[in-house]
Amino acid sequence: MTTRDAEALTTLELPLPHVSRGKVREMFALEDDLLLVATDRLSAFDIVFEEGIPDKGRVLTGLTDFWFDQLDAARPHHRISTDMDALVAANPTLASHRDALAGRTMLCIRARPIPVECVVRGYLEGSGWKEYRETGSVTGIPLPGGLRRGDELPEPIFTPATKA
Repeated sequence: MTTRDAEALTTLELPLPHVSRGKVREMFALEDDLLLVATDRLSAFDIVFEEGIPDKGRVLTGLTDFWFDQLDAARPHHRISTDMDALVAANPTLASHRDALAGRTMLCIRARPIPVECVVRGYLEGSGWKEYRETGSVTGIPLPGGLRRGDELPEPIFTPATKA
């Protein structure tokens, strides 16, 4: 079953063993590998909203695929393929889900994740706002005084974090 909100894919069921559900991605077992499907769910400040953003999952997968292409020669990674034709040919049970999966699906090596998240902040919000009020900085990066919650930062900052 697939649930769509104004054409946004927010839930997905496939004829494969379901491994886990993240804020945005669904993971399914495909033999020894994983099928990662980016939905159109919207997550902000650790809340997953009921409404989705149409094609958000396709955009996320396209960006991820682009960067894995850039990294191919430099570093090994977990992506195997985003080719829907090859996935459906190898797994005919996915054929009836092709439209929902196209552009948002990545076949990956099953690996142990590194629990790090890379966040670029352009605005002072969430945990960054909390830290700024206490220290005047965000992840050790000093910021100008007098900023208010939601203010645009003078320039974007990189704030790595551990992932839940």
